[in-house]
Amino acid sequence: MTPIEFRRHLHAHPELSFREHDTAAFIARQLDELGIAHRPVAGTGVLATIPGRRAQGAERRAVVLRADIDALPVTEQTGLGYTSQNAGVMHACGHDVHAAVLFGALARLAENPDFGGTVIGLFQPGEECNPGGASLVLAEKPFEGYDIAAVIGEHVEPQLEVGTLGFRAGQYMAASDELRFRLHGTGGHGAMRAQLKDPVAAGAELLTRLIALNGEECVLSIGRVEAAGATNIVPDEVCMEGTLRTFDERQREIIHRRIGIIAADIDARHGIRTEVVVSRGYPCVVNDEILVKRAAALAKTLGLKVEMLPLRTTAEDFGFYCKIYPSLFYRLGVGSAAGRTHTATFAPDERAIDTGIDFMSRLALQILNKL
Repeated sequence: MTPIEFRRHLHAHPELSFREHDTAAFIARQLDELGIAHRPVAGTGVLATIPGRRAQGAERRAVVLRADIDALPVTEQTGLGYTSQNAGVMHACGHDVHAAVLFGALARLAENPDFGGTVIGLFQPGEECNPGGASLVLAEKPFEGYDIAAVIGEHVEPQLEVGTLGFRAGQYMAASDELRFRLHGTGGHGAMRAQLKDPVAAGAELLTRLIALNGEECVLSIGRVEAAGATNIVPDEVCMEGTLRTFDERQREIIHRRIGIIAADIDARHGIRTEVVVSRGYPCVVNDEILVKRAAALAKTLGLKVEMLPLRTTAEDFGFYCKIYPSLFYRLGVGSAAGRTHTATFAPDERAIDTGIDFMSRLALQILNKL
């Protein structure tokens, strides 16, 4: 099976986070046909291993090539011949492309394993939602006993044309936290304000003060506000949900504390009680500077265009790997005609798959064969 056929099969049969049972079974069958050893990981993931023929006592040295495999709750509207057959589910973030690139890279490396050490291929589940498949993978300690030289991952990027790769050294993608607030007050008739402890008014102030926390490297947004009252009825409760993105762990903790202080202050002045739940999500993606330099140099020798990227306030559970191992997460150009990710019409240019395979496999070889 070609990588394009592999990608189109996944695209036509997408599965949501931690439900990738058929996806994992399909990947396992394709690896079997290539004679690549593999086993399950993190429930619905697949972990493949390819030993190099030039190990010479360096079997413990390894490179991890990672792709995510979950899809999104989106109803596809691309009109492609291989459109999603699972109603309301779509590979709208390019994970099918990521998996196809990894499959192609593993196929190439297995055909001619002329390298020292071991290549580990990780088809990771559940990137799109907490707790993140990466955290579950690491909890199983699948890389124990290896000397991990690098964990390498990629993400499609419609703002880069095919044949272009994007890199950033150091901090790249934000840490993410989910915010939930439940404001308990005393509702009643909207015209009898003296009898109220108004959670709607308190919620409006809370939202305004939370948004004021936004800064150059801190993004806070409230995406859901629910006050089930009426024109003349103030409810007893208001619920709010949002997201927090930061780039520094110290700042992250400071913002967490400030959120609690703000809520307590509003409670005291409005006579209400607010439950604050901050669900910690993914850590920052921090790219190893040496790996970035090597990867960018390799891309240029391959005739690819290289762009250096700005900070991104989006998040990726790849950050869990960055906390433990030298890691590299880069962008693979799929062309502006692809449209925006996480939309029903996202359609990346499949020519990017060959670019991704060639670069990822060559980078793995370069790292493993480094003296």
